[in-house]
Amino acid sequence: MEFHTWLLYTTVAFIAIVSPGPAVLLAINNSLMYDLKATIFSSLGNASGLFVLSSAAMLGLGVVLKTSMILFTVFKIVGALYLIYLGIKQFRTLHNIFERVHLHQTQSAVRYFTIFRKGFLICITNPKPIIFFTALFPLFLEPTTPIIPQFFILTLTFMSLSFMTLMGYAFFARSLKHWFNTRNRATWFNRISGAIFVGLGLGLLGLERK
Repeated sequence: MEFHTWLLYTTVAFIAIVSPGPAVLLAINNSLMYDLKATIFSSLGNASGLFVLSSAAMLGLGVVLKTSMILFTVFKIVGALYLIYLGIKQFRTLHNIFERVHLHQTQSAVRYFTIFRKGFLICITNPKPIIFFTALFPLFLEPTTPIIPQFFILTLTFMSLSFMTLMGYAFFARSLKHWFNTRNRATWFNRISGAIFVGLGLGLLGLERK
């Protein structure tokens, strides 16, 4: 793969990644509720999900999703319901999520595998990335060059960009944590972020095949 091809792909991928979505909201939540280590785990979960979806796209699942209304609808509904569930759970949280001492939480109490799994599930239950991979990869794969090395280059580039973007959002949110550290503001943060999760889920329900 030539450098200018990779650079163009990186630019297109970054524009797609930097747009806020469920993974970004989860990273922000984790950075505020726990610490940056929790955000690392959720971001790694998201990156792992991207690898699975990219592999599935290369194996033809993306084409199936684009042609099978039933499978596409199942993916869409499962992903939407999961986001709505997370949103309702967040919305109903009434306490100050930033006061871990008050909640008797410690660093050891943070279940990093659960956080990783949540990031992974949010990614793989969203049909948009796999359709994105299916539509994008053929534009940048060079038929005269072995496909597998190109697949790893494109996929790892996308994963790395996603991870760095999520961490960037997390660092920015972390710098504002002191502003949220009151019960009233924290409650509104819970409500707003919960409503956004629900909105993203409802938006996913309206996603159409292209």
